[in-house]
Amino acid sequence: MTPERLQRLRQVLDNRQNDLTVVLENVFDPHNISAVMRTCDAVGIQEISVLNTRIGPHKKWGAKSSSSAAKWMTIHQYSDPVECFSSLHKKYELILTTHLSSDAISMYEIDFTRPVALVFGNEHDGVSEEIRHLADGNFVIPQVGIIRSLNISVACAVTLYEAFRRKQSAYHYDRVKLPPAQYDQLLKEWIEI
Repeated sequence: MTPERLQRLRQVLDNRQNDLTVVLENVFDPHNISAVMRTCDAVGIQEISVLNTRIGPHKKWGAKSSSSAAKWMTIHQYSDPVECFSSLHKKYELILTTHLSSDAISMYEIDFTRPVALVFGNEHDGVSEEIRHLADGNFVIPQVGIIRSLNISVACAVTLYEAFRRKQSAYHYDRVKLPPAQYDQLLKEWIEI
């Protein structure tokens, strides 16, 4: 390991955000999942959750889209929504789903300075009713076109870059946010990659 490589790994860990995560519900296409992972890595998200209630756990992610982002992230896979949300509620104050509803808030209204989990749904059906009931609320990406939805990886990227902008303005990237034990464990794992 060169000193430059070690410095790069530390810089990435220094910017990891432990108070922002993404949950993907029944997203079937591994290429969509890996595109989301790549965006998560880009904005400093370390952990994501993949909830599959219709199919078994994913065994691999679409390598072409991810540029190997999966190997740098912590991926939690769930088949039980209650277990998934119980785990999320221990770490995140607010869990919001992407869902077009009368009570949905704009993504510009989300307080990204507090711990937030963002749930994105299936490519065809969106977030299920069960998951919407487990969440704290809904949000939408403001749009003015006729088609009122975006591809899941695009919707995630748009939302996460708004979160990045807001967290950066609040100086979240100016301090190490990972707990020391997690930081050290990830560094040890990454050195081996």
